[in-house]
Amino acid sequence: MSSRIRIIGGQWKRRLLPVPDSPGLRPTPDRVRETLFNWLGQDLSGWHCLDLFAGSGALGFEAASRGAGRLVGMLSRIDLRSSRLGPRELAQALPRAVLDVTSAQAAVLPLIEDVRSRGAAALRDAAERFDGVRPVHLRVPAAAIAQALDDLDPSVREALELSIAHNRGGHAAQVPAERTTEVVPGGRVTQRWIPVERVGLYVPGGLAVYPSSVVMNAVAAQVAGVEQIALASPPQAEFAGLPHPTILAACALLGITEVYAVGGAQAIAMLAYGADAQDDIDRVDAGGEVLCRGVDVITGPGNVYVAAAKRAVMGTVGIDAEAGPTEIAVLADAGADPEYVAADLLSQAEHDPNAGSVLITDSPELADAVDAALERRLSATRHRARAAAALTGPQSGTVLVRDLDQAIEVADAYAAEHLEIHTADAPEIARRIRNAGAVFIGPYSPVPLGDYLAGSNHVLPTGGTARFAAGLSVMSFLKPVQLIEYNASALEAMTPALEVLARCEDLPAHGEAARARRQ
Repeated sequence: MSSRIRIIGGQWKRRLLPVPDSPGLRPTPDRVRETLFNWLGQDLSGWHCLDLFAGSGALGFEAASRGAGRLVGMLSRIDLRSSRLGPRELAQALPRAVLDVTSAQAAVLPLIEDVRSRGAAALRDAAERFDGVRPVHLRVPAAAIAQALDDLDPSVREALELSIAHNRGGHAAQVPAERTTEVVPGGRVTQRWIPVERVGLYVPGGLAVYPSSVVMNAVAAQVAGVEQIALASPPQAEFAGLPHPTILAACALLGITEVYAVGGAQAIAMLAYGADAQDDIDRVDAGGEVLCRGVDVITGPGNVYVAAAKRAVMGTVGIDAEAGPTEIAVLADAGADPEYVAADLLSQAEHDPNAGSVLITDSPELADAVDAALERRLSATRHRARAAAALTGPQSGTVLVRDLDQAIEVADAYAAEHLEIHTADAPEIARRIRNAGAVFIGPYSPVPLGDYLAGSNHVLPTGGTARFAAGLSVMSFLKPVQLIEYNASALEAMTPALEVLARCEDLPAHGEAARARRQ
């Protein structure tokens, strides 16, 4: 269980932070923090903060929110060396971001219903409310997509083309072959894999631009053989109500022509239920009264409201997952390079203040060295405040273990979205891992490689769901369909056993269906 506290000042004012309900953990009250920072001042640019009582990290967050340049002692520590916890207890003891999808549903359900009833008019109202712009074109004109590619930085284009090529190769290996099994003479079952007809891809805006998410989602769908792809991304006020040009350019490189300037939960509603046109511009852009037709499957990352919307439409359409904040776990022994480990933990922390960065190690000395490296790197990184919030938050930390056997138990209990292995026998350790979205083996396979160019997919299960869920792949867009074909003699041979089972279940018409075919 967890409760929440709020930041009371600075750039993250009113942001809620999860706090575990742990014995002896008493977060510093609002009034005390307010008094302290009234004394210290509201601009702490260049200051160093040492929160000696960082059980919740509240004071450190308040300092970072006000511009503190350095937070000493980045990662909190959980010492499990003397513990004998089972998987469930381990999972509860480990750092984890809280994603309250249930509460977010209360906010998104009226929005979803509004889109269902009013179509494009509701989409424009929502864009004005949440994105600060009222799009003229909800469906992006083909000319705008082409222009975005023409204007794309050549080096970015080259990198995206390399990413597309690598991902096509990696995903092609996932395509399953049709297989026929002769169960009895004259009786066979064939396993076919049929792509869904129409998919909706969501690419978020927010803190960063993600053309890589266009690549990851679209390539998997295209390799699977999906015929129709609709992509939605939030409208941007600075780009005349269209999605970010780099997103549009990535669509052009992939041949995606059906693109919508729609973001958030409203985009999920549009993709799930479709939307009618509002005006003549919509009719021209879409070629008729229907702005967007509903899809069969929706994939792509997003914030908690996108996750809540996906949950609400699941069953009407298929979804990939309810994605939470990104997370990385690094399993490392004493021989690991602390600079590599720190750089990789920081690489995920810069995504989001709620991102999780977890080190699992049997070496306190490595933990100390990683902390020191993080402090140095944090002071020089571009998104320092965002990363500091993530690294010092309750979703991040160092877990000390007895040995590598316990480290593997902890890694499986955590079930990380991304798991790096920095040990002397990394390939062997990796083969022993059961629960992870993706496993990165050795010092030269950092998570950012998988984010862009490795040939793997970066849309992965978060929040411990890697215990039972897989990342996005070609399989996300394929349906297994069985073809059953028996001849007369094969059916004749099976009829006695079929009749026995039918009588056992008191379904006599089942047996009669087989007897009716006897010659």
